[in-house]
Amino acid sequence: MVEVVGVRHRPAGHIYYYSPGKAEYTYNDRVLVEAQQARYLATVAIPKIEIDASDLPEEIKPILQKATENDLLRDAENQQEAADAFKIAKERIRAHELDMKLIHAEFTFDRSKIVFSFTADGRIDFRELVKDLAGIFRTRIELRQVGVRDEAKFLGGIGPCGRQLCCSTFLGDFIPVSIKMAKDQGLSLNPTKISGLCSRLMCCLKYENDEYKVAKKELPDYGKEILTPDGKGKVIGLNLLNRVVRVRLVGRETPVEYTHEELKQVTAKVGDDLG
Repeated sequence: MVEVVGVRHRPAGHIYYYSPGKAEYTYNDRVLVEAQQARYLATVAIPKIEIDASDLPEEIKPILQKATENDLLRDAENQQEAADAFKIAKERIRAHELDMKLIHAEFTFDRSKIVFSFTADGRIDFRELVKDLAGIFRTRIELRQVGVRDEAKFLGGIGPCGRQLCCSTFLGDFIPVSIKMAKDQGLSLNPTKISGLCSRLMCCLKYENDEYKVAKKELPDYGKEILTPDGKGKVIGLNLLNRVVRVRLVGRETPVEYTHEELKQVTAKVGDDLG
């Protein structure tokens, strides 16, 4: 087992693990770390824990130090200058007539490079733009193409639920989401109903999916003929979370609802009678 501390380079960002050495770090501490040959001001998301070495990268770098007041002031200056750089870069993109949408600009803490994140429908030849920006800012330039989900994560917003987007507040990594999850949960398959601001399936479809999968295994399928306390019938509806089955009984027009426990008792009784 290896002692590590998990940090995020930006709010709701991916968690990276670093060695704490002999120092103690608490949640939300600001710390200096090194990654990709540059220094970043990061935030402690997971205080010291032990993780199996096989679950970690081969090289775990140490946290350099806790951030000082001067470090925090410098970071604030970097953020302000990154906002100015964002405006300049947008103007240069227009001048080069490139079909790309700039969404974020960020200086590394040591100002060894500035990273511009953008979205585009296809590949963009931005070599001349990079030369232009390098001449203006006199530092290394990195242009990083990201997807529409990353765009939503950078920009934030209010989701259909009325709350701030999960991806921009706490969801460190995007999770795979499929249309099957919406089907299993009995949701409308209308794209406008199950898509987020990024126009992709909402990440929250994953949150309760495991519970729905367990419920589907416990309950009979739609259209299946089953035994109930009132005789035979056909399943015409399911309330998976409440474990309730809606049944149309033979000879009756009005459907009847039964809990999973009620149906289990009938099955158990039939089994005892047969035994």
